Amino acid sequence: MATFHKFDEKAIASALEAARSIYDQPRLAESSRVISLADDGHLRIAAQCISVVVDGGKICLELPLGLGKFCFPVPPVFPNGTAAQACLSICTTWGIPTGVRVTISVAGNVILEKTFGKC
Repeated sequence: MATFHKFDEKAIASALEAARSIYDQPRLAESSRVISLADDGHLRIAAQCISVVVDGGKICLELPLGLGKFCFPVPPVFPNGTAAQACLSICTTWGIPTGVRVTISVAGNVILEKTFGKC
């Protein structure tokens, strides 16, 4: 049975709060920032990176925001037991979450990126 690695809920909540704060009215007023027509409201913000291990030719993660569980295939050049890192970014529009992006790296090199929802 696959082991599903999970991202920390506090890290996800902090990333979401940071994304929301960009369009917070008091912050806009205090910085005298004006939202221009060039700003489409989209933002991708890093939430957390966790250590994971290749198991059965895949890395399995539990995704936040009700997206469920997903197993990512890993190229066979990375055998079982290979240490890896899974990073999560939250995608938002005007501070509202619209999706996530998962990046998996081995030895600092990205081997896989997958987006869920709209990023």
